[in-house]
Amino acid sequence: MGPYITLSLSACLFLCCWGVLSQSPSYGERGSDLGIKVFQQVVLSRPQENVLLSPHGIASILGMLLPGADGVTRHQLVTALRYKKNGPYKMLKRLHKSLTSKFNQDIVTIANALFTQQGFDIHEKFVATNKANFQCEVRTLDFANTDGASASINSWVKNHTKGMIPRLIEPQMLDPAFTRLVVLNSIYFKGLWKSRFQLENTKMRNFHLADGTISKVPMMSQLNVFNIGQAVTPQGLKFKVVELPYHSNISMLIALPLEEDMSLSAIIPHVSTAAVQGWVRLLTQRKVRLLLPRFSAEAEVDLKDSLSALGITDMFSMGKADFKHISTEPLHVSKALQKAKIEVTEDGTKAAAATTAILLARSSPPWVTVDRPFLFIVRHNPTGTILFMGQMNKP
Repeated sequence: MGPYITLSLSACLFLCCWGVLSQSPSYGERGSDLGIKVFQQVVLSRPQENVLLSPHGIASILGMLLPGADGVTRHQLVTALRYKKNGPYKMLKRLHKSLTSKFNQDIVTIANALFTQQGFDIHEKFVATNKANFQCEVRTLDFANTDGASASINSWVKNHTKGMIPRLIEPQMLDPAFTRLVVLNSIYFKGLWKSRFQLENTKMRNFHLADGTISKVPMMSQLNVFNIGQAVTPQGLKFKVVELPYHSNISMLIALPLEEDMSLSAIIPHVSTAAVQGWVRLLTQRKVRLLLPRFSAEAEVDLKDSLSALGITDMFSMGKADFKHISTEPLHVSKALQKAKIEVTEDGTKAAAATTAILLARSSPPWVTVDRPFLFIVRHNPTGTILFMGQMNKP
């Protein structure tokens, strides 16, 4: 058994008519599409569970590995991410800057780190590329002390997710003899609704679970003007799309089947950034009373099987992985893990006081009630980057 990389992501949320994307999708959209495909793989095995994932987090950590890869390993990464062969680093640096701009009224914090084994000979160009383009921290640990190393990594994750992900790595995930590098990406988002839900309007109401049973959940309520539309799957099945904007240039999109007997599995396989862009084009402003569950969920996803199914296989193989631009020592990825959490409340979405518009309707407005399983997507609108997406079966 040779040395290896432990690949980890911690994504935290505190809280797709299919359109045609422009001929030149942004790098945010290209990476997000790979993450969406991973999400589609995961929900196949968890059709009635809550699933939460950060497509951008997956693309980020693979992008961090890319400058260290060569040969078939690099080709598989570039092909899956749809990046140009000469390297996407300038564009990725610009994307990172746009997402985390201090001018955003909502908080998006993206942190990246390389934890290396003491004495491990890591190529300086690989480190420099990640520092320049991903603002990546580099720290040294003694992986022979698995308890101490995992505690240090978990402390970093907890700090950069504002306490929402207190533990990501278990000591047994680290091989005291062969672990050389742990690559980490953390995303924290805290957004306030542009128009918040009033707490006094939240009532216990019925939610129809995926298994056919009914559960009482706290249902938030708001009378306002929302962007709403109706989209259609390639099979002709209709579903409703509602956009809930945050204060800055980020929105949450809710996709809800129109028919009670229509499951999310009819929608999810067709989601892509092009589809989401198509949804947005269909939306029109309507005054409605929106009822949305207050919900929270957390999920841990082992990414190895999903990435392998999408053609990224060699980096997990001890005999085939080619990371010669990281080190002269042969390396392979032993584990790829993402952990995410979401909380959606009256104030907004957070990983851990907005103005209120009160509209008086002359006649009773239509109700839009999200009272059965739904898909949600948190999207950075200028770049089309999907920060988070989830399948909510049990609020």
